[in-house]
This record gives sequence, structure tokens and C-alpha cells, in this order.
Amino acid sequence: MSMDAAGMIPVYRSVGEIPAGFGPSVGAIGNFDGVHRGHTRILSAVLEEARAQGMRAVAITFDPHPEHFLRQEEAPKLLTPLDERLRLLKGTGIDAVVVLRFDAELAGRSAREFVRSILVDRLGLRSLHEGGNFRFGHRAEAGVEELKEFGAEFGFEVHLHQAVRAHGMEVSSSAIRALVAAGDVRRARWMLGRPFGVKSTPARGRGIGTKLLVPTVNLAPYAGLLPGFGVYVTRLTVQASGAARCFQSVTNVGNRPTFEGAGFGVETHILGFEPIELNDDTPVELEFLLRLRGEITWPSPDALKAQIFKDVARAKRYFRLL
Repeated sequence: MSMDAAGMIPVYRSVGEIPAGFGPSVGAIGNFDGVHRGHTRILSAVLEEARAQGMRAVAITFDPHPEHFLRQEEAPKLLTPLDERLRLLKGTGIDAVVVLRFDAELAGRSAREFVRSILVDRLGLRSLHEGGNFRFGHRAEAGVEELKEFGAEFGFEVHLHQAVRAHGMEVSSSAIRALVAAGDVRRARWMLGRPFGVKSTPARGRGIGTKLLVPTVNLAPYAGLLPGFGVYVTRLTVQASGAARCFQSVTNVGNRPTFEGAGFGVETHILGFEPIELNDDTPVELEFLLRLRGEITWPSPDALKAQIFKDVARAKRYFRLL
């Protein structure tokens, strides 16, 4: 078991870590990638019932994402790495998170055995909240109807929630991933309830020592999902000298085609730049607010420079209008 540093809620990273007498509890099961508005709606219902009944509110999730175990080559890049997912889950106010290792043993466990051995015996579950498309068990054999039958057998209630809609769109992790991959960070923000962002560090080997003296930061290689190639209005937060510094910025995601051989990069130009303490291990967060344009191969560096001035002007106007 580990404790979330910010909220000191327990995170149980295996079934064996769940203490005896954990329940009674109210829970929700899911991958919770992105911890989007649909997830938070369900977790709010979990928390409300748990508080009213004097029970524990618990979120049960998986690591790795089942698709990454079952179909690694086809698995999607995720919106939120596990550490960020746990931070966001903690922010919902729940009492505990259980992270089940998704491996061959868990993948092969029947739906009934999953319910009996984990939900009932270890978590003392009395109520479960899920979306209508929830499936679980070996080869996703069971859905919500089977879940209701297990609830009747083992003595817990099942509450099903309709999908949340944002601006007419059904909110789901897969829909958000598709929007981000297409560069539509504006609509992804509607579904997430916050800007899409990535947490990483600066790229290594910049040769700037411990102080950033130029207004450009390149992101280190990032394994999670990034927006589609293009130029974005962004916000860069740097954890410098024990304090967070937030900068308005413009970011290019792509292969930088104007410069042959430059290769893929996430390059952020800071607006209103001031020299800051920064090294290869400094935590940075980059939030994507608006896509300005796609990536273009310009005929010359001068043409690119002229376009950059236009991008910066549009970004400044965006921030003025906030």
C-alpha cells in the first residue's frame, strides 16, 4: 500500500494489500483514463451514497490498461499515466483507490469469481456504480445484466448511469483520445472538464546548465498521448525552486519539416519570458488550450519566422480575451 502524498488516501496496489475489514464500501470500477466528466459524475454518486450510508468510497482501476496487456500492438496511447490518474482520482474526494495488476491471472478470472473474491470478500461492497457499457470477466464475458444478477446473489446494489454529454457529444475516454489525436483540444477540454495536458521534463542535453536563458523549452520524449501535429496556444507550468511558475506559451508538435533532419519534437515558446531555474529533471506541465494551425513546410526559415510572429500574436489575443 502507498499513501497519496497530497490527500493521504490509501492506494492499494494488489488485492493482498487491502486490509481485513475494509468494508462496507460503495465503489466504481473502470480504467478511468482521463478521469473525465463521465467518470467524475459516477464517482460523485459513489461519494454521495458512501457519505449518506457511513461507508467507504472506493475506485477500482487497473494497471496496465487491459488493452495494453491483451493487444499491446493495437492499444491506444493513454490520456493519463497511472500517477496522474491517481492524482485526479484523489481529487474527487473518494476514500481509497485499488489498483489491480492486469495480468494473465486476472484476465483469466471469471466474472463471478472477480465479484466474489475481490468486490465482496475483500472490499465488502454494498453498492456499485457503473456506466451502461461496463463489461468484465474473462474475455469480457459479463455485462450490466450479469452484474445485476451477481448483486442479487451476493447482496449489493447496482446503479447504472447514463453517459454524460458535452455540447451534444457523448463523453468517453476513447472519444477524447480521438479528439486529442486529431488536434481538437478545444472539444477534448469540454469532455475532460479541464484542458488536456501532459506532465514531463525538459529534453536532455540542452546545454543550458541550471538556468533557462532562452524562451524555448523542448519536452522530453513522452510515452502517452500527444495532440496531432500542429501549433497550439498552451500554458506551461514549471516547478522551479520549489514554486510553480506559469507561463503563457505557443507550442509546436511535429517533425519541424522546415529544418531537414530536425525530427519529432514538442517545442514550446514562452510568452513574457523571464529567466528561470530549469534542469533536465525539472517537472513541467504543458496544457493545450487551442489549436492555431496544422504543421506546414515553409519555403525558408524566414517564412517560418514570419509565421511564428503571427502565431504569437494570435496566442496573445487569445489570452487577452480570457
